[in-house]
Amino acid sequence: MAEAAPGFRLETQRLVLRDWRDEDWPHFFRLTNTPEVMRWLAGVFDTDGMAAQRARVTSCAARNGFCFWVVERKDDGGHLSGAMLGFCGLKRADAPGCSVPGEFEIGWRFREDAWGKGYAREAAEAALAAGFTRFGAERIVAFTLIENTASWGLMERLGMVRRPELDFTEERYEPPFCHAITWAITRPEWEARA
Repeated sequence: MAEAAPGFRLETQRLVLRDWRDEDWPHFFRLTNTPEVMRWLAGVFDTDGMAAQRARVTSCAARNGFCFWVVERKDDGGHLSGAMLGFCGLKRADAPGCSVPGEFEIGWRFREDAWGKGYAREAAEAALAAGFTRFGAERIVAFTLIENTASWGLMERLGMVRRPELDFTEERYEPPFCHAITWAITRPEWEARA
């Protein structure tokens, strides 16, 4: 499957969000396909799972012109200077059983040693801004599990609101990984915070 044409790049104070390159994938899985990172994502991927994840991101980018982007720390002399931290970005919601198919969805996954440093929030704020200003979103949703307090805590800090009427059962997974809870932020809500 062909990769989407490269070209997306977004910089924040400490980070770069950019399109994927072929050589990113082995590095990404080495950093993030770990028991702790994958704890709330139905567990560590096997070889087929990694190939399926790559295919989903690649086809999403080709279909929509955007998908979750690589997140790198800028070269600033810090401990993780220039390092790939994970991914963050937007896609069109397409999980089997999803209550809001086709809506803008934000998501992230970061390596464990990047947690607790504000990188996910910084990247997610940039992704939300791109969604509303560059891609024309009217609402952006996010999904997680009720047990994943770190993830929905970030959703709250981003100004997203819990939307229980949009919760759904993710058809690819068994309990407890199938019980997706939904958060959302609208353009007016985001603009009021900007």
